[in-house]
Amino acid sequence: MTEDRRTHTCGDLRLADAGRDVLLMGWAASVRDHGGCVFINLRDRYGITQIKADQTVAPEAFSLATGIKMESVVRVHGRVADRGSNRNPNLATGEIEIEAAFLEVLNPAKPVPFTIVDDVDASEVTRLNYRYLDLRRPVLAKNLILRSKVARLTREFLDAQGFLEIETPILCNPTPEGARDFLVPSRVHPGDFYALPQSPQTYKQILMVAGFDRYYQIARCFRDEDLRADRQPEFTQIDMEVSFATPELMYELIEGMLATIWKGVFDLDLQRPFPRMPYSEAMEKYGCDKPDLRFGMPMVTITDVVAASGFKVFADVAARDGVVTALRVPDAESFSRKDLDGLTKVATDNGAKGLAWFKIGAEEWSGSAAKFLNPEEKQAIRDRTGAGVGDLLLVVADDAGPARQALGAVRLKVGDRLGLREAGKWSFLWVENFPMFEWDAGENRPVAVHHPFTSCVPEDLDLLETQPLKMRARAYDVILNGTELGGGSIRIHRRDVQARVFKALGLTEEAAKTKFGFLLEAFEYGAPPHGGIALGLDRLIMLLTGASSIRDVIAFPKTTSATDLMTASPSAVDPGQLRDLHLEISKSSK
Repeated sequence: MTEDRRTHTCGDLRLADAGRDVLLMGWAASVRDHGGCVFINLRDRYGITQIKADQTVAPEAFSLATGIKMESVVRVHGRVADRGSNRNPNLATGEIEIEAAFLEVLNPAKPVPFTIVDDVDASEVTRLNYRYLDLRRPVLAKNLILRSKVARLTREFLDAQGFLEIETPILCNPTPEGARDFLVPSRVHPGDFYALPQSPQTYKQILMVAGFDRYYQIARCFRDEDLRADRQPEFTQIDMEVSFATPELMYELIEGMLATIWKGVFDLDLQRPFPRMPYSEAMEKYGCDKPDLRFGMPMVTITDVVAASGFKVFADVAARDGVVTALRVPDAESFSRKDLDGLTKVATDNGAKGLAWFKIGAEEWSGSAAKFLNPEEKQAIRDRTGAGVGDLLLVVADDAGPARQALGAVRLKVGDRLGLREAGKWSFLWVENFPMFEWDAGENRPVAVHHPFTSCVPEDLDLLETQPLKMRARAYDVILNGTELGGGSIRIHRRDVQARVFKALGLTEEAAKTKFGFLLEAFEYGAPPHGGIALGLDRLIMLLTGASSIRDVIAFPKTTSATDLMTASPSAVDPGQLRDLHLEISKSSK
């Protein structure tokens, strides 16, 4: 066959194509020698097609097939044939095979360090070293294909809503708030540095001042912070900003975009509008600002009920204005003492000093502190929590933050234990009315809960200089299954207000001018009210695919030590490059 161009991919052909002459190219996923016939599973990103090299039909093709090594790149010309009773129902192309007339190895492969299959038996370190092989695994290929589809659906939706896709700089000014910046030394300005953007925040606000009233960007962002399974030093977010925005408008836009994605991926219609919950309620009932509402079991505050209790732990916490919070769990009999010890460890690992538990029997309560509670207190606890006979009560007593955070973590563990956090069940939520500031004991000053450009509820502005910790922000987070998909806010658009917020955050007027003078000045030239949001694309894809790690939805991820094992970066640079940048490496840093 003189034509070198493939006629089909390895996922195209079906029974209706039987009798056609085709040319396929791909990787030899498996080679099986059955004596007079060799069968090759030829793979590309579209699928797998079985190739049959028969000694009696095409001796040369058969001879070559017997020597093909796995993962070699192969070109095959042949005819599509019905597999008859040997059809493979597990393959989309399983009704047919290609009877090879001609085979050619375009590039032989040496033995691979691991087998290219979904349930791979290799460490993550090995797979990241050979990422180009790891990405051939169908499960990872599907993740990246889905990622591309979600990006396309996002662009199509936002384009239909009148948004403009505008790129913003990668080399920008360091920022004084948020995570640590990655710095880039300037060769032409000795001693000065660019920073890689943690987000396009100030640029997108400038675009609002410039009159581009609906901006978006699938933006690369960078943060030099400690990593974990769902965090990378460089990541991607769906970033947007809208002039004359209200929270309601932003909710409507994001819900529409997510509904478009879910319809395009799962052919599923999401229920809208999404539920909404104040931040204070989320913290009190679920111990975190991103509650998983695939199951119920809210926490209940019982401080007043046990304030005069004979159990000293409860009484002491109540006396110092702490919190006693309880979680009702059905079917207490299914929890063994080992299970309860495990839940206690979850509580202490999350900051609590301990976990009290009570099993409610028909005649009496059992548990670590049941004997210290009188009948009236027990009945009051049952009334408050709704607990009945056969239920389990888990209780944490401590300062409000640690108590609720710890019991919130216990709630999630119980949800896992009871199988309540179902895969494929989608629970969306808006959390709103966040605090404007929180206290940083290390810095001995307030810091922004979201970022310093977030506006406050208008009636709280007078508290800025006197009681900033009581201020409420016009901020909102969209949550899915206990994961924050994204966060946003209505922004400050007046110079005088922005300057007051900078001052409250401990940023001197000179420092504010140095870092954000361009933004403050822009606000004096007719800046419209505006707001926005950014959704983490990596986290979104991780949830859509059910991946256990964000690294499984990124083509070339870093490890938890921020290294790329495949390319061995970061790495040392030539001394000449350092001289050009007016830098030298100190001995103490090595």
